Amino acid sequence: YCTRREIAEASQAPHGAYRPYPGTCAQLSESQRAARRAVRPAAVRVRAGGATATVHDLHAGEVSGEVDDFVLFRADGTPAYNLAVVVDDGLQGVTEVCRGADLLESAPRQAWLAGKLGFEPPTYAHVGLALNSSGARLAKRDGAVTLSALAASGVNSQQVFRMIATSAGLPETSSAPELLEAVRGRDWWTAAKIWQPWVVDPRDQKPPSISQKAPSASQ
Repeated sequence: YCTRREIAEASQAPHGAYRPYPGTCAQLSESQRAARRAVRPAAVRVRAGGATATVHDLHAGEVSGEVDDFVLFRADGTPAYNLAVVVDDGLQGVTEVCRGADLLESAPRQAWLAGKLGFEPPTYAHVGLALNSSGARLAKRDGAVTLSALAASGVNSQQVFRMIATSAGLPETSSAPELLEAVRGRDWWTAAKIWQPWVVDPRDQKPPSISQKAPSASQ
């Protein structure tokens, strides 16, 4: 029944970081629940009981985290991300998950939930994010970040293949066969560049400016 503002005010997490549920509304009396229910419906949270979970990430190694009482269903009844992704992966038999490094901290709670639902947790690999020139996560509002938008801005297929190769620390390539040849037999888990943020400036009319930088402490 608690609002995001109430939870944020009770949490000690830094601004912008994930805020574990501090139990703000976990012990309401029935009369308090009824009063809040008259104003807004409740979200459904799991009671994790202070559990912890550990996952193996192909780059980060063993990653442990506390499992808070996270949301399963939002107040409007829709499944929350942590539930939806676990059920979706479990039902499809997904065994390997490769995604952005910003989701690494959510892996322990998702693996814990997978086990509770009878699914085998997948193997994880969290890679560096694509960032804009300001260091924020790349989004559509940054400009030519889709293939169609890149084509409209004058970027050709050869330049796209070079972008892909550069992002992974591969030699420059200009075609699909060259790219496939470059990745053949490569040990991705020791390729340092795929774990680092990839900084892209899609405002350039030539191949978008691409660079690599080490992740900061806040990422």
